[in-house]
Amino acid sequence: MAKYVDGFVIPLPEKNLADYRRMASKAGKVWMEHGALSYFECVGDDLTPEGVVATFPRAAKTKPGETVIFSWIVYRSRAHRDSVMKKVMADPRLAKLMDPSPFDMKRMVAGGFKVIVEG
Repeated sequence: MAKYVDGFVIPLPEKNLADYRRMASKAGKVWMEHGALSYFECVGDDLTPEGVVATFPRAAKTKPGETVIFSWIVYRSRAHRDSVMKKVMADPRLAKLMDPSPFDMKRMVAGGFKVIVEG
């Protein structure tokens, strides 16, 4: 069955990790209540060192004291994502969670992806 994924790469000040975890845990519940199939929030742990290949820290343009969050949300299809996202964005709990945001939303990289291989 084909699926659709929203993916995110976020530079996060390390000092904000606990706040981000609390916010992401609550946000995940909102997404799941509105129909997402799964929701993941991951923090960089074993990132490729600079100079080997393109790196997540370089892609996220991290600054000293920042780490990388890699997140994704799974849906049945793009149409399903659009339906879920409309509900999530209208949910007042999400706006409350993002005020204040533990990261600079203007530096977040995000996109929707068609799944072409699933194992």
